[in-house]
This record gives sequence, C-alpha cells and structure tokens, in this order.
Amino acid sequence: MFNNLLSKNLVPIISFTLMLSTVVVGSVWSPSSDAALNKQNRQFSTNNKTTQAVAVDVLIGSDDITGIRLAYRPYIYELKNVPYFDKLDIYWETSLNFWEYGEQNSHETNFVLALSPVVSKTFYYIKDKYPLKWEFGIGVSLVNDTKFAGKDIGSHYQFEDRLGLTVDLNNKQTESVSLRYMHYSNGGLNSKNPGVDFLNMSYAYKF
Repeated sequence: MFNNLLSKNLVPIISFTLMLSTVVVGSVWSPSSDAALNKQNRQFSTNNKTTQAVAVDVLIGSDDITGIRLAYRPYIYELKNVPYFDKLDIYWETSLNFWEYGEQNSHETNFVLALSPVVSKTFYYIKDKYPLKWEFGIGVSLVNDTKFAGKDIGSHYQFEDRLGLTVDLNNKQTESVSLRYMHYSNGGLNSKNPGVDFLNMSYAYKF
C-alpha cells in the first residue's frame, strides 16, 4: 500500500517540482555563449543582492476551516530582462500550516508542510512609493490527516496553489502585507479530490 501511495502520488508531484525548479534555475543561469542575446539585453539576469523573509498568515477556509501559517523564505531575488515582464521577483517559501475545524470542545486539527516557488511583479505604486504586486505560485505540500472537516482529500500529497496581491509598507520594502487565494488539491492523482480553499492574509518581514 505504501509503495502504491508513493508511485501514484509522490513521484508525479516531485517530478513536477523538479521540472518547475529547472525552469526557474535555468532562467537565472542562462547560457553565456549566446552573445547576440547578451548584446541586446534580452537574456535573463539576476540581482546579486538577495534577502530572506519570515511571514505569519491568518487562514479563513472553506467548510469553516481556519488556521495559522508560519512561513520562511530562504532565498529572494530579482530576475531582470524577462520577455514581456522586464523584471520579476522570485522567492522560495517553506511553511508550516495549522488547520482547525469545529467547535472549541470538539474541534479537529491538521498540520501541513509546504514548499513553493512564487513569482511576483510590481504593477503599480501607491502614492508613487509603495509597490503593489501580483503574485502566483504552485508548490507541493504534505498533509498530516487526509480525512478532515468532513472531507476525504484522498492523498497526503497535495499541490499548493496561490494567487494574490502584495503591498510594501515602507520605502525600504522590508515589511509587506498580502491578500491571497490559496487552493490545496491532489490534482486528480487520487480519485478523491475535493480540495480545500483559503483566503490568506499575511504579514512578512524581510531581513
């Protein structure tokens, strides 16, 4: 049974993550032999200055699920000269999620570990100094209990999808708040795939 679980769920998810990682890393370390693209500044490049961040999120979910999410971003960097986008911000985020469901005296809890690459782009400046960004990410997660809040999500291994808006709170861009839609599902790798949805409100601090 354990081998079937690995073959049907874990391997496809890991393969997808490695593929996504290859695309991101490949975009950062693009071949230096392409002189024509270098001369025209069309080749991707990165900002050498990288930062880290921590974040605390409040989760309001479907089916009366609530939770807290603690996240760490070990690597944040900027891609430049990206076709159609010019600049993109990239960060990797690991997180520990605590989900709760039910009344206080009989509530259920669940724990989720997740890893996700996230892409964001500044599209507007509030008062000409506070960047407003959209962000998008698809990652993977490991859910402790597959039967939760009256649902059977079918697999411990779930995709973690996000789409949201982020605004920086100061000129140094060390603090930010975000509003996101987040979705967890196994992508059809299991016949049981109801999914779980969250409204995510986040505060992040860069250092």
